[in-house]
Order: sequence, then structure tokens, then C-alpha cells
Amino acid sequence: MQAKFQELNNLLLKAENIVIAIHQNPDGDALGSAAALAEYLSDKGKNFSIYCATAHPENFKFLSHVNAITAEAAVLSLANLIVVMDSGDLRYAGLDSRDGFRLLGRNDRKGGGNDNPKIINIDHHISNEQFGFLNITDSQASATAQIVYDFFRSERVAISPAMATALLTGLVCDTDNFTNGGTTPASLEAAGHLLRSGANLPLVHRWVIKNSSLNLLKLWGIVLERLEKIEEKNLAYTYITNEDYLRYGITELGAEGIANLLNKLGGVQISLLIRETMDGKIKGSFRTTSDNTDVSALAKKLGGGGHAKAAGFTTEGTIEDVLNKILTM
Repeated sequence: MQAKFQELNNLLLKAENIVIAIHQNPDGDALGSAAALAEYLSDKGKNFSIYCATAHPENFKFLSHVNAITAEAAVLSLANLIVVMDSGDLRYAGLDSRDGFRLLGRNDRKGGGNDNPKIINIDHHISNEQFGFLNITDSQASATAQIVYDFFRSERVAISPAMATALLTGLVCDTDNFTNGGTTPASLEAAGHLLRSGANLPLVHRWVIKNSSLNLLKLWGIVLERLEKIEEKNLAYTYITNEDYLRYGITELGAEGIANLLNKLGGVQISLLIRETMDGKIKGSFRTTSDNTDVSALAKKLGGGGHAKAAGFTTEGTIEDVLNKILTM
């Protein structure tokens, strides 16, 4: 990995125009990783943009550079280097033909012109499609933020308090505040070093962990009341409708944390949150605490992916259609 980190640093320092692209409906890991890398590029005087095809949650505005994120695809056409972070594929990062940026076959992605930028892929999802000119992926990492942390350490980058806070945010979010199965000795060691580097953990907790509105908690109550168990699958599920979002004034992004809440449920092997989306699709989030269950395999059958203990999918149809598919798996 050290050689890849060196190559990454060389590419970043040589590039004239860099775009950091994060996945749609970004979480704290995507945003924290991007903010930390952006802070590094800013320190080096590099010209860069952060691109996200969708809106991002308001509760991450405390991170540096997050307020400058753009959804304007025009920035992609100007880039000679695109760093895709925390995304298993290019589609999830919003990088497709609609962006006016020609995606090339992997063997052709050699860079050299604005119409053919080099793509760097930094990710920790086991389902990653290895789509980059340079792939820096580690499915054993607790978060993409941990990979960025390892990059900084390997390249002897001085981690500022802003970088440390951003990276700690990524770790806190993807480990569910260091409580889920993704928590490892390496992630805890990284967190300790980030705290010593000036990371503001109370700030992260205040904005990310302890920032639920009254209406969001009311929505949680409705969702928990709907919990059902499919005995033959040892799976508990619940759902959110578009009507629920409208009733409580909560956005899809605002409800992201509910899937992790289901992970606290005992007596079941798998939990599933199914959500209607405003564009007429169905999203699902699988969670498990079992070491013998890989929910990414289930998500893959529904067109998604993720980690062994946390995975998701987006599909067409209805909530009932999704449940029927799961019953026949």
C-alpha cells in the first residue's frame, strides 16, 4: 500500500485541476474523508473542487470545505484528476454520461487531457469495482477516512486539527460511534492519534450524534412501531414512506441514521430498513451483528453492495415487491 500512497501523492501534487467526487446522499465518512483531503490540497495550494451529485446533510457543515461542495457537473470537464472517495462504483458517485464527462473503459483510462482525466479510487467497500487508474481500496479498513489517515501517515503529512476532526468524523460515523463490527484495533488507534492531533470529539458528537430533532425522534417511533419479523429468514424489517417524510418534515438524508438504530435489536440475525424515495424508487439498508452473516451478498442480489455487516441497495418497485424478493432468496 505504501507504493500506492506514494503514487497518489505524486499525482495530487502534479495535477493542475483536481475534483474530489463523493457518493450520492453522502454520509459522514464520505464527507469527512473529502474534507480532510481538501484541507491537504488547500495547504499545498492546489486548485480543487468537491463534487456531489446530490444534496448533503446539514449536520456536517462544521467540517472544513463542506459548504463549498458543488453539484455542478461542469467541474468534471475541467479536471485532469478525479479522486472518487467512499464509492464502490462510478454510478454511485454520480459519474455517468449525464455529467458530460466521457467514462472510458479501464484499459483506456490513462489520462493526459481534460476529456480523459485520471481517476483515483479510494474506498473500503468489499464490493468495490476497482474502476480507477489507481485503486487504493482496503475492505478491512473501518472507513474510507481510515485509508486517508493511513495515507497521511505514510506520506508524513502533518495532520492539522481540521484534518483530524474530519477524519474522526468519518470513523465515528462508519463505526456507529465505535460500537459496530467495523470497529477494529487499527481504527481505535487511529482515533487516539487523531485526538492527540487536535480532533474535536465533542464537536463531532454535538453535530453528528446528539443532533436529532423532535420530529426525527417521532419518526423513529413510527418506524419502530412497524417492526416485523420474518421467522424463516431470522430477519426483522420496517419501512418509511414518502408520506412519513412529509408528515414529519424530515428529508431522506435526515433519516439516514435509522438503519443503525435497528442494529441494536437482539434476537434476529438481520435487520432491514426499507425506504421510499421521492424519485419513486425503493432503498434498503441491511444490518447485522452476526459474524457468520454477510449482508452485502443479500444487497448484491438486489443490485446493491456494501460491507459484510452493513449494506444497501436501490431498486424499482414497491416495499411489498422488495419483501417478496427477499422471501424468495
